[in-house]
This record gives sequence, structure tokens and C-alpha cells, in this order.
Amino acid sequence: MANLLHVEVVAVEEKIWTGEAEMLVARTTEGELGVLPGHAPLLGQLAEPGQVRIKLAGGDQVAYDVDGGFVSVTERGVTILAESATVATPANAH
Repeated sequence: MANLLHVEVVAVEEKIWTGEAEMLVARTTEGELGVLPGHAPLLGQLAEPGQVRIKLAGGDQVAYDVDGGFVSVTERGVTILAESATVATPANAH
């Protein structure tokens, strides 16, 4: 089985989602960023408005609309720190 990525989506007031994922896609001010296990460490600013998509093992996906914040990739995983994050409506999920 492929390695999984530990992901946390955190808003200013609360932890929104945490778990293991195959891949994370986030839109940053520099463009869309895909993160797989073993990705090089980085810190990026999330685009406003933006969306974070998390691909789970088995093919399921969860998506959050985010306003402001940062994406941090370390050897331990990925953290999305957003000013606000809400579950994306299915029409907006890709």
C-alpha cells in the first residue's frame, strides 16, 4: 500500500478535519499545488477565495472552501491554517 499523508485543516477557531490522505490539492497565490507523501517542505500562502481538496484512500474526496491562510508541508505532513474553512458544496468540488 502506498504511503499516506497526514493532513490537518485548521481554522482560526477550531480544527476542521484531520486524517490520512493520498494527496492534497490547494490553490496558492503562486498557483495550484499538489502534495503527495514525501513532498519537499514548503510554506505557501493560500489564494483568496480558495479551495483545498483532500483525496482519501479508496478514491473518496473531501473539499473545503477556505479564505486566507497558509499551507505548510513538513516531513510530518500537511497543515492548512485558514482564516475560515467550510465544507465545499458538491458542485464546487472537483
